[in-house]
Amino acid sequence: MKLPTMKDGSAKEGVVPGALRWRGILSALDWLRGYDAGWLRGDLAAGVTLAAYLLPAALGDASLAGLPPQAGLYACLFGGLTFWMFCSSRHTSITVTSAISLLIGSSLGGIAGGDPSRFAALAACTAMLMAAIAFAAWLVRAGSAVSFISETVLLGFKAGVALHLASTQLPKLFGVKGGHGDFWERMGDFLRHVGDLNPASLAVGGVALLFLFFAKVRRWNLPVALFVVVGGVAFASVVDIGALGVKMLGDVPSGVPLPSLPDVSLSEVRGLFPLAFACFLLGAVETAAIGRMFAEKHGYRLDSNQEFLALAGANLASGLGQGFPVSGGMSQSLVNESGGARTPVSGLISAGVILVVALFFTGLLRELPQPVLAAIVIMAVTGLFKVSELMRLWRVHRSEFFVALVALCGVLSAGLLQGGLIGAIISLVMLIRRVSSPHVAFLGRIPGARRYSDMSRHTDNEPTPGVLAFRVESGMVYFNAEHIFDTVLERVDASGDAIRQVVCDLSTSPQIDMAGARMLLNLNGELVRRGMIFRLVEAHSSVRDMLRVEGVEEKIGRIDRFTSLAHAIESFQNQPEPPHPARSGH
Repeated sequence: MKLPTMKDGSAKEGVVPGALRWRGILSALDWLRGYDAGWLRGDLAAGVTLAAYLLPAALGDASLAGLPPQAGLYACLFGGLTFWMFCSSRHTSITVTSAISLLIGSSLGGIAGGDPSRFAALAACTAMLMAAIAFAAWLVRAGSAVSFISETVLLGFKAGVALHLASTQLPKLFGVKGGHGDFWERMGDFLRHVGDLNPASLAVGGVALLFLFFAKVRRWNLPVALFVVVGGVAFASVVDIGALGVKMLGDVPSGVPLPSLPDVSLSEVRGLFPLAFACFLLGAVETAAIGRMFAEKHGYRLDSNQEFLALAGANLASGLGQGFPVSGGMSQSLVNESGGARTPVSGLISAGVILVVALFFTGLLRELPQPVLAAIVIMAVTGLFKVSELMRLWRVHRSEFFVALVALCGVLSAGLLQGGLIGAIISLVMLIRRVSSPHVAFLGRIPGARRYSDMSRHTDNEPTPGVLAFRVESGMVYFNAEHIFDTVLERVDASGDAIRQVVCDLSTSPQIDMAGARMLLNLNGELVRRGMIFRLVEAHSSVRDMLRVEGVEEKIGRIDRFTSLAHAIESFQNQPEPPHPARSGH
């Protein structure tokens, strides 16, 4: 959100410059000013529902990290109390994630030497180092790198995320033992054990899922997910479904520590830096993908760079609060959105609920059935799998469909982080391919006009005898210069001896670098050798500056802002045709 300014660029009267600077850092100072009281209902319902989901996830991921359960609770609590103030996404939930938790557990075990207190201190220090890295990324504005992920890749990524998260929740819904590994391994393990399903678990989760589905179809404007959580707790309190084998959330430890610095040495800090950087990559990719997904769905602007600052603040708070690294969580964010969240206030409310529960009411959540939580997540991820959009790609853009399919399979086979990185790589390859092979349009006169356009798109255009006019629909830079050179010479060779002048219209080339300028010099030399005249017209001012610096004007002729393509062609046509010199190489 841009800050209010006057026409001369100065701040509006009454807006203190210091406040402007703080609003550029604390994004909450911007959107809280326009907060609608009507949004509080949705934020409150989503915050409570999110807290109910975050609690079991925090405890479970703490065990994956090799830490006591309360470490996950502290990470979500302190991270949540901070993240909402800085983030630009309205729906992203900060949490501990399985990927980072596994990375922490597998990396710190040997360093800690079996000492639980040292292990906890190292994990907290890793969070603080991750905060420093994220802060540095914010300072250098590295968030623009997120924009390299294309819409097609994002479509496949979201579909893969939906299937990935569903595969983690199906064992909980059916009451069978969950598997490990990638999507295929988990689904294979689930299908092998589906015959051992627990009827009570499936009944409880199935009823919750049907209720959520019915509410979505009827478009109830109510906090349905919250009702389902409360209903699940109430039902389990009346009926002893735990005796039927339905898994409950279980005991949640109580109490909250005072913020403090972890007790680690300087040498240990240096040794933890590679781990912290890996955690940052994991967190940055997933947090950015989540934020962009929701921004596109709800039609608001995501500041990817601001998300780095939010990650920095959340991880600093988590480290000081004896937690471990946190990032945006996909399933948690989907629960937040489906619960009715309108702004990041839902994250603050969620953290507040976790704080109150941790201090006073940990016993209430022990009766929450896990199949109910699984139903909430499964219903939330259904909105990610856009079958109609994938089918449209198959019908209209077959190559784009296969790109989306690769991104989808990357998530399913390699996980969310690797899938996101695969998607980013695909996007970069597509971008490089497009910019390295720009369209070179060969121009003909539009009938009845003095304008010229692409003859391949408009077959009724009139070719100009003796003249080959072309324009490159991109800048001319080092990675596409050779393609442009070869394409033009191929067309010249195909035209035989009919061409006497070649004209390059630079109006669609907004920039040119040293390699592009030298390519034009080489092209001029080749055309002169073949007995042709080469002209450049309609160059942008910055392009003219570069061509002069590189000596192109000295070899090819003056390039000014007055001579159009039509002028150059008409001037050539009005000249008497000289005898055509013999061309070497023909």
